[in-house]
Amino acid sequence: MTAAPDFRSPDFLREHIAQTMAFYHPRAIDPAGGFFHYFKDDGTIYDLTHRHLVSSTRFVFNYAMAALEFANDAALQREYLDAARHGLRYLREVHRDPATGGYAWTLLDGRPDDRTNHAYGVAFVLLAYATARKAGIFEAAAWMDETWALLERRYWDADAGLYRDEADAHWHFSDYRGQNANMHMCEAMIAAYQASNDERYLDRALLLADHMTRRQAALAGGLVWEHYDAQWRIDRDYHRDDPKHLFRPWGFQPGHQTEWAKLLLLMEPLLRERGHDTGWLLPTARHLFDTALARAWDREHGGICYGFAPDGSVCDDDKYFWVQAESLVAAALLHARTGEPTHDEWYRRLSASRVGQHLVPNWCFARHTWNWSMTTAAQAATRMRPCAWRRTAAPGTGSTAATRSTSTARAS
Repeated sequence: MTAAPDFRSPDFLREHIAQTMAFYHPRAIDPAGGFFHYFKDDGTIYDLTHRHLVSSTRFVFNYAMAALEFANDAALQREYLDAARHGLRYLREVHRDPATGGYAWTLLDGRPDDRTNHAYGVAFVLLAYATARKAGIFEAAAWMDETWALLERRYWDADAGLYRDEADAHWHFSDYRGQNANMHMCEAMIAAYQASNDERYLDRALLLADHMTRRQAALAGGLVWEHYDAQWRIDRDYHRDDPKHLFRPWGFQPGHQTEWAKLLLLMEPLLRERGHDTGWLLPTARHLFDTALARAWDREHGGICYGFAPDGSVCDDDKYFWVQAESLVAAALLHARTGEPTHDEWYRRLSASRVGQHLVPNWCFARHTWNWSMTTAAQAATRMRPCAWRRTAAPGTGSTAATRSTSTARAS
């Protein structure tokens, strides 16, 4: 019988990162530019031509982070840094439109397929540049400045103190406003501050966190709602008829409550060093995490369900890998910060659950992606359901490389 993975072992976690990288490297590198995004379980690439901005940026992030993590192997580090630079060239030369400064959301055969300008995507652009800068790719510093200017000029809603969500190719914004883009922008701002020591990034991260987890959350009973109108009023009807929508589901997402908890705890020491008031960060993080787990934990099968309604009932019982991963990190950070055994127990329960065990052995964490999920029925049979950014392989055969990692070794 195979021993259960030890999520408390740094050696296990580091080896797991190495195995994940070994699956993608070097087969993910497209010599013609960028990375291949779509893989079957055996490593076969099943779509050579389609590219997504989030996958392109996350590959850069993963390679840059791996270069930092495995710096003791000089040859491997050089390979990872070369791959990160390879991905950055593709971002600059293919995704980015030099005329508008925007980034194509998707590409087909090296040409823009969807030119929608998503703040969510630009958040990952900034994260890629910041992480590359951390890894010693110094030219990325200027691209961080460029991205800040783009965000200020096009996306920033100064009255709301939050970022607008999406615009067409001519920068006409829709009325939709969302928390998810702002959450990932907060994450990117933290990384940019760590890469540059430029306080504007940390100040912006704090402002976003304050407005989303306190001001906006107050409109929804203390939790972060996903969808808003152009005046940042809660839109409770957005996708009410489609609660399992892959990218913008209705209801509260417990994974985003715990992800905000993670970000608040990552910011706390950085803000304290700068003399900011940090007294509200821990109580808010604890509230978001504890409430999400209380409402979304599957007491029968284990694991965290994907969504719950305002009345606390589960409205989407699928188990997405990234939700479990973000919650593991938040539980670890809460326990490290407070020493409270309840959060250590959540870390144990998450990693020991059937879903947690599938984070590793030949499945989501090691070879698949953030958008793989388990349904309650499929759990018992240990089958997985694939959902890709745009294109999917036959069920059970494929994945995209839009990997989602954790901010401890880093990322989300």
